[in-house]
Amino acid sequence: MVLHHQHGVKGVYRGGEWLDIEDCDEVFTGIEDQCSGCKIEGACPRSRSRPNASSKKSKGTDYDVVIIGAGCVGAAVARELSRYDLTVLMVEAADDVTQGATKGNSGIVHAGYDDKPGTNRSKYCWPGNQMFPQLDRELNFGYQKNGSLVLATNNDEVKILNDLLKRGETNGVKNLRIIDKKELFEMEKFVNPKSIAALYSPDAGNVIPYEFTIALAENAVDNGVELRIRREVTTIQRITDGFELTMNYWEPRDYAIFKKDGDQRKITKVEMFIIIVFPMVGIGISSYLGIIQPEKFIPKIVTFMAVMVGISMLFNWYFVPATVFVRRHTNLIPLVAKAGKLESEKGPKVTVADMKVGGSGSKEIQKGLTMENEKVTAKFVINCAGSYSDQIARMIGDKSFKIKPRLGDYLLLNRNQGHLTTRTLFPCPDPVLGKGVLVQTTLWGNLILGPTARDTSDPAAWGMKRNEIQHYILSKCKNLLADFDPKETIHAFCGARAKSDRGDWIIENSSVDGRMIHVAGIDSPGLAGSPAIALEVVRLLEESGCELKKDPTFNPRRAPIITPKNGMRGLKMGVVGLHDSYDQTNEAVMAKNVICKCEKVTELEVVRALRRSLPIDSSQGIRKRTRAGMGHCQGDPKNYNCEARVRAIIARETGMPMRFVGGRPWPATSTLMQRWPQEEELNELERLKM
Repeated sequence: MVLHHQHGVKGVYRGGEWLDIEDCDEVFTGIEDQCSGCKIEGACPRSRSRPNASSKKSKGTDYDVVIIGAGCVGAAVARELSRYDLTVLMVEAADDVTQGATKGNSGIVHAGYDDKPGTNRSKYCWPGNQMFPQLDRELNFGYQKNGSLVLATNNDEVKILNDLLKRGETNGVKNLRIIDKKELFEMEKFVNPKSIAALYSPDAGNVIPYEFTIALAENAVDNGVELRIRREVTTIQRITDGFELTMNYWEPRDYAIFKKDGDQRKITKVEMFIIIVFPMVGIGISSYLGIIQPEKFIPKIVTFMAVMVGISMLFNWYFVPATVFVRRHTNLIPLVAKAGKLESEKGPKVTVADMKVGGSGSKEIQKGLTMENEKVTAKFVINCAGSYSDQIARMIGDKSFKIKPRLGDYLLLNRNQGHLTTRTLFPCPDPVLGKGVLVQTTLWGNLILGPTARDTSDPAAWGMKRNEIQHYILSKCKNLLADFDPKETIHAFCGARAKSDRGDWIIENSSVDGRMIHVAGIDSPGLAGSPAIALEVVRLLEESGCELKKDPTFNPRRAPIITPKNGMRGLKMGVVGLHDSYDQTNEAVMAKNVICKCEKVTELEVVRALRRSLPIDSSQGIRKRTRAGMGHCQGDPKNYNCEARVRAIIARETGMPMRFVGGRPWPATSTLMQRWPQEEELNELERLKM
C-alpha cells in the first residue's frame, strides 16, 4: 500500500521513493557546497544566465552548438552536452525556461506500454522512464514512482488491456500485469465501482514538469551552457562553418522604454490625471461653490504642477540607487505596498500562436518591444522548438514536416482531493485521441483532471466553449473516480502538444543540412522520453562530425530549492515586515519567514531561487520554482498577498524598480471566469459534472 505522502510535507520524494523528514538532513546537508551554481550571492543578470567559473567561454557570438527551445527536451539536451568540452548556447523565445508545452502538461513519467512498436515513442519512452530515479538523486527535482492503472469496465475493455500488455512487452516495458477487481479495489478504493480489471504498471511515475526542466537547465548552466531568454529566432542562414542565427531580443514594453529612454520613465495617464486634471477639477468645483477665487490660485496651481512633474522625473532618475538603498536598509513594507497595487491586473487571452513561442511568457502577451537583433554562429543547431519547430526547419528550406498543435485542457483541484487516488488512473485509450482524460494526484498532493485533446485543425474541437471543455473533463473523470468535488477547483490551464503530420517523434538530421538536428513533434510521452532522447541527440551530433571530449569538471549535482516542512515547526507568519530579514546574508532569519502561507514557502527559498544561475524577474518564475502562490488561495491578496511579497523580494534582490517585476498572467489559458473562482462559478462546475 502506497501512502498518500505530499512532497515537501514531512519529507520528500527522491529517486522515486519517499524520504522521511528525519532522513532529509542526512541526504541534503552540505549539498549546496557540492554544487557549482547553488551557493552564489546576488541575483542573476536579466534575460540571460549567470556566467560562472565553469563556463566554457565563447566570444558571445560563436558557438559549437545552439539549442533552440528550453522545454524539457531542450533542457535535457543542454544538460547532456554540458558533460563535454563544448561552447553551447540555449535560446528561448519566452520569458523563462519551460514556458511552452512542458509547463502545460500533467508531468507523468509514462512507462511506454501503449506506444506503437517500432516508433520513436516506443524506442525512447521506457529507457527514459528508467533514467528518472538517478536523475532525481542528482538534481533533486522530486520524482515519485507511484505507478499507473488503465481501468476496464467491461469485457471488451479487458481485451484492450491484454493488447496493451502485449504491446508493452514488445516495447521492453517490465513488470506489467493485469489485476482483477479485488486487487484493484485493495489498491485504490475510490475508483469507479464499475471497474472490473486494470493494467498495472508499477514503474510509471510523476514529476512537476517545470521543476524537472528548471533542474536540468540550472545544472546545464552551472556546467557551462549559456542561456538567453526572450530571444525569438527570426532567421537562420547556412554558412561555410555551420549557421548564422538572428535573434529578436525583446523585453516587456515598460522595461524596454525605460532602458531606451536612458532610465527615464514617461509619466503615465493616471499620473498625468493626478498631476494636472485632478487639481483643475478641484479648482472648478471650488470656484463654482464660491470657495476660492481662480485668479488668485491658478498661478499657484501651475507652480504646483511644475514641481510635481519635476519630482516625478527626479524620482525615476534615481529609482535604481534608491531601491538598492531600500534593499540594504529597510524591510519589505513599502515594496509590498507598491506590488499589491498590481494584483488585479488583467491581461489578454493566450492564443495558439502565442503558445508556439512561450504562451503567457511570449512577446505578444508580455507586450514586448525589440531591444536589438542579435547574431550568433553555430557549427550545429538542435531544433527543440516544440510547436514552432516546423517554422525553424523552414528557415533553412526544410519542409519535411508540419506541426499541428493539439490542445490539452486541465482542471487542478485542492490538496484535500489528493487522497482519492495514489496511482495515475487512465481509461482504455482512444484509437485516435490517445490516452484520454486521466486522474492523478500530483507530487504536491493536488488532484489534476485532464487533458482534453483538441486538434487546432478541427473547427469543432478548437471552437469548444469554456463550459463545454469543463464538462468534457469532469464527465470523463467520473468514469475513473467514484466521486470528487469539482467545487475544490483552484486553477485551470491549457497546453499545446506538438503533434507532427508524420504521427511520430522526429529525431533526425535535417535532410537539407545535416548540421541541424530536428527534435520535433515530441508530444506525449515526451517528458518521460526526454532523457533518452537527449542521449540520442548526442549520438547524432557525434556522427555528424561534432568532436565530443569529456569535460572532467562536469558536476552532476544540483541542490533542491524547496526545504521540506514539518507543519509550522520553526516557521513564522505575520504581517509584512514583522519577520522580514534586514540582512540578506542571514539565512537563519529568512528560513523562518513565511512568504506564502498556503504552501509554507519561506523568504530563503525565494532568495535561493533568485541567486541560482537562471534569470528570474517575475513572480511567475518564483511560483514555478518555490510554489509561492500555487496553494488553494492562488495568491489571493485578501489572504496573505504572497504574490506582492514575492515581487517585493525580487525588487529588493535585483535592485529593479517594482513596475518591472512581472506578475502572474491572467487569464492566460484558463477556462475559469475569474482568477479566484466565486461560489456561483464553483456551483456551475458541480452542475457540469452531473
